[in-house]
Amino acid sequence: MEQTHILLVEDEHFLAKVVKDSLEQRAFKVTHAADGRRAYSLFQNNIFSLCIVDVMLPYTDGFTLVKQIRAYNTHIPILFLTAKTATEDIVEGYKSGGNDYLKKPFGLEELFLRVNELLKRGIIERQTNEEQLFIGEFILFPNKQLLQFRQGTEQKLSFRETQLLQMLYDHKNTLLERRKVLLTIWGDDSFFNTRTMDVFITKLRKHLKQDASVEILNIRGMGYKLIC
Repeated sequence: MEQTHILLVEDEHFLAKVVKDSLEQRAFKVTHAADGRRAYSLFQNNIFSLCIVDVMLPYTDGFTLVKQIRAYNTHIPILFLTAKTATEDIVEGYKSGGNDYLKKPFGLEELFLRVNELLKRGIIERQTNEEQLFIGEFILFPNKQLLQFRQGTEQKLSFRETQLLQMLYDHKNTLLERRKVLLTIWGDDSFFNTRTMDVFITKLRKHLKQDASVEILNIRGMGYKLIC
């Protein structure tokens, strides 16, 4: 059975170690980041089942980080850890995309309870939504990183290919701005990342060529449009 992978984002070293060790003793796999920028990079390059995010973080604060995560993953459960107790901070946490809020100091048993409840809720939501995106004659399974043609052939996608195709799908038949893709998936809109994204677009076009009704149009100087 595959381990549940948790992203823990906490800049207090001692607390992070206690939480990480305790969760690992409960058979969870835990990846730790001490700042928001590092956490966002890890999230882009791994598949997690749950995020535990402190609000006060270096470089990128927790609220901003969660908004970035929500830009292309609306389902992953997110638990905020914070010493902030003001009502407006709690409201901001939920507005940014958090699912639950645990105030410091907290007991480990309470943390385990919140984690297990969020994971159960996440499984139910994934089962309800089933994570199947229909693109012409294709079905995209984002969680499996799989593109299936209705006649039976399958194509395994890379993590970045899946992210990009899902963003195109979310904006299907409308313009998806190039800069939005670059900032969401690659983290900046540098020339190098722009060229890299063009390579990924070419790969996706090859994957989708079996259905002539599906196109990825290049809107010069602006972005891309998935027609399906």
